[in-house]
Parts: sequence; structure tokens; C-alpha cells
Amino acid sequence: MHREARSFIWGIILIILGLLFLGRNLDWFDFNWEDYWPSIMIIGGLFFWIGWIFKRQEYGLLMPGSILLVYGLMFQYSALSGWYYMDDLWPGFLLGPGLGFLLMYLLGNREKGLLIPAFILIILAALFWMEHDVYRFLWPSILIVLGLYLLFKNRRRAAVKDQKTVDAQQQKSE
Repeated sequence: MHREARSFIWGIILIILGLLFLGRNLDWFDFNWEDYWPSIMIIGGLFFWIGWIFKRQEYGLLMPGSILLVYGLMFQYSALSGWYYMDDLWPGFLLGPGLGFLLMYLLGNREKGLLIPAFILIILAALFWMEHDVYRFLWPSILIVLGLYLLFKNRRRAAVKDQKTVDAQQQKSE
């Protein structure tokens, strides 16, 4: 990152912090660190992403950026709304690295090995976020869809093979 860009970013950070402390000291608003400490994680995650913007070949920066951003958002929501919401938000601990792997694939060198942990973590997070009633219908539905796929997969192959045979016979007869 260029020296001017770093100076600019640090200047913005110091101005924002100064305004926060000044606003609190002058009673413009109520600002308690115990409510807003997760914003440090959010800002840290954004800095990793900004670092990637300046050095696109360093796509490894997307992983810590994604983790810090997702975790920071979860913690910020809990700090402001109540920590009992972590009972529902905990699958975000799987989503953070899952998104990191996915972004590393999409914005990096398209290494296929990144998709495996990305989809495993994202799908697990989605499954754990679902309501318990969904499970009663989800697994049987998945089994039915897989069964239909297996049935029609072979039929489609057979149809394509039959069509190729017919085409070959027509070419011979001409």
C-alpha cells in the first residue's frame, strides 16, 4: 500500500475516533465501549479487504477479513441486542471462514480445492440456522431428489447413446 494511502486511512481513523470521544465527552450521544467494541473487529475485517483491493494478488487477505467482519457483526448485534441471541447466531462461526474460502476462490486464482471447505462450512451454517421443523422435511426431500437424479441420470445417458446409434446408422445408410 502506498505511503499516501496509509496516511489517508490512518487520518480517517483518528478523525473518527476523535469525533467519537468528543461527542461522548460533550454528551452529544451515549457511546459505551462495552456496546461497540466489536466495531474494532468489523473495521479490522474491512482493512483486510481494503488491503486486498490494493494488492489483488494477495487474495489470502480475504480469509481474515471475512472472519473478522462476520464475527464482528455477530458480536455487535449481540452487544446491542442481548448476548442471548448468540444461541441463534453461533452458525456464523462456520459462515465466516466459509465465506472466506468462497471469496478466495471467486476473487483469487480459482483454486478448486477452496470450494470444498467453502461449501461444507456454508451449507452447515445454513442447516444449523434452519428451524427444527425444516429437518423433518429436508432430509426426506434430499433423499427423494437424489433418488430421482439417479433414476433419470441413467435414462438420459441411454437416450443420448440411442440417439448417437440412430445418427450413426443414418449416416451409414446415406
